Amino acid sequence: MTAELTGRKDQHQEPPRTDDLSPLPYRLALPMRKVARPYFFRKYDLTVHHEERFPPTGPLLMTPNHLSLLDAPLLGAVAPRMLHQLGKIEVFGGPQGAFLRRIGQIPVDRGTYDVLAVRKCIRALRDGRVLNIYPEGHRGAGDFRRIRVGVAYLAMVTGAPILPVALMGTRPPGGGLSSYPAPGSRIDVVYGEPFSVDRVPFPRRHSDVQAVADHIGDVLRAHVKAAVEATGHPLPGRPDQKDPDD
Repeated sequence: MTAELTGRKDQHQEPPRTDDLSPLPYRLALPMRKVARPYFFRKYDLTVHHEERFPPTGPLLMTPNHLSLLDAPLLGAVAPRMLHQLGKIEVFGGPQGAFLRRIGQIPVDRGTYDVLAVRKCIRALRDGRVLNIYPEGHRGAGDFRRIRVGVAYLAMVTGAPILPVALMGTRPPGGGLSSYPAPGSRIDVVYGEPFSVDRVPFPRRHSDVQAVADHIGDVLRAHVKAAVEATGHPLPGRPDQKDPDD
């Protein structure tokens, strides 16, 4: 999430309303996950660490680092619960977009204040679902060097716990942001300890949201650093160029 939650006003003047939205669909995604999970374990040398830390029920903000195009389908397949994921609106056109919506994914216009996307995210969390959001906002080095305020805003509105996730190996070292690891490559998915921030009623001042985002960033950076040290699997490094499609 980018411009939709950047806090252009000093405070949010109205509480987010979601009772007029339909619940996000998810049933079509369930059989797909049963097929996709073993596929990824066969294709890659994939290890999932600390799956017991993943809350089995209730709302959850899942916050992985973002390395490559592989991240979303991989996590969607191997996470213990079905995920609703945000995706840039550009990939939601035509039959592909219709399919993504049917499996409960949320398009977001990153160039504007996308109120509908925000409300759909809040509705998913209020319904006790898992929302996967990339705090970095785009693919990159995956070190959480800079995170955006969207995850803080959603946590403050809903009170949903935050689950740190460290991905290593979904982009090969030296590879571009659109590159995929070769079959058999090592991939590690490391879940952290869930944590929460205080739920804050409206109006929420942007400075307060930013302070919470800074705290979340500290936790996420510490988690990815600890995951790299524990697994001995380094991040791929900062790519030479930004992907024009990112």
